[in-house]
Amino acid sequence: MYALCDVNSMYASCEKVFDPAIRNKPVVVLTNNDGCICAACGIAKRMGIGKKFVPYFQVRDELAAAGAIIRSSNYELYADLSQRMMDTCARFAPHFHIYSIDECFLFYGSNYVPEGGWEAHALQIRRTVWKEVRLPIGVGVGPTPTLAKAANHASKRIEGYRGVAVIDNEQTRQHILTNMDVTDVWGIGRRLGQRLNDSGIRTAWQLSKAKPSLIRKEFSILVENTVHELNGTPKLNWDDVRAPKQQIFSTRSFGQRVTDKSELRQALISHVTIATSKLRRQKSLVKTLQVFASNSPHDTDAFYRQSMLHEFPAPTSDTGIIAHAVSMLVDSIFRKGVRFYKCGVGLIELVDAHHYQQDLFNTSHDKTDLMRCMDAINSRYGRNTVHVATQGTTQKFAMRREFLSPQYTTRLTDIPKIKCN
Repeated sequence: MYALCDVNSMYASCEKVFDPAIRNKPVVVLTNNDGCICAACGIAKRMGIGKKFVPYFQVRDELAAAGAIIRSSNYELYADLSQRMMDTCARFAPHFHIYSIDECFLFYGSNYVPEGGWEAHALQIRRTVWKEVRLPIGVGVGPTPTLAKAANHASKRIEGYRGVAVIDNEQTRQHILTNMDVTDVWGIGRRLGQRLNDSGIRTAWQLSKAKPSLIRKEFSILVENTVHELNGTPKLNWDDVRAPKQQIFSTRSFGQRVTDKSELRQALISHVTIATSKLRRQKSLVKTLQVFASNSPHDTDAFYRQSMLHEFPAPTSDTGIIAHAVSMLVDSIFRKGVRFYKCGVGLIELVDAHHYQQDLFNTSHDKTDLMRCMDAINSRYGRNTVHVATQGTTQKFAMRREFLSPQYTTRLTDIPKIKCN
């Protein structure tokens, strides 16, 4: 059996953990630079406000009239609470897989049945996460990952299930799948769902009754596997270790427009720091670097976007070497008079550091020990505690977060204080 644990409205729920004053109020969370809505709590959704990806400025007055609490994305807080939730859930199963920041799968043996039954077990997981982390989660249990996903959907969306759903018999499976649109099935997106609708398949139950061979011929082997999974036959294999990424990008829009070359250079090198940290974490080297910057296509000025490639003589993971390459490319990217809105770097040709055969004539100049030391310090004391000097110390281009809540669990000055009279 499989269990899927999923946090309800993750970002909005995290905002309420350490702020009791807003727990019974509508909370809306914004994306980078406070641009669009990316999350809304259940109260806000029931009020009909907080629709995802709507620009904030368009609904500012509507949110204010509804008394909504606005928050900027507090990634540090969300990541920490996510890890706490994952650690709590992992105690309930012999095998565990993190699927996203707010979802994880628990794997059990085929013959395992918890004491008290699956529903009591799922309810215990939900109550423990609420008690220890204060995050509301839904728990779905099923004989395949896809059915566990379907059960999780039922725990939140289908009447009669209050945070917990278990598919362990044919009657429950049919009831849940009949009440699910085909686009609610894991892996069935809007476009694929439309094609299935055109074929007369509108519910998850109808998809489960389709002939697998015909589905494979008409669509793909992935959809065929979904049909098998909906019928209780596991087809998804989980790797113990995720495959390394083939490309790593770091990009973000500015908090305010950048018109100075040195500020653009600092912004690009700050992205180098982020990307190379991820590169070393997965034990890879980069052969080719991409650097790009642009203004906004919505500006009154003509749209400008420039991108440059740089190939290293020897693959590297050294932040200093990559930052030096960026500094050389800035002159080719910067254009006077352009109000830059966005920039980024891409590590686009990666190789495994363990198995790469070094070149006799193009030797590596990586300062491996220095990079290891820098990563260790930043891991312990926070990102950018130590960084290359060309990144600068004051960043006018930093992301705008006007409604940012305190980082209650990751910054000493923000730790909640309790005063007893």
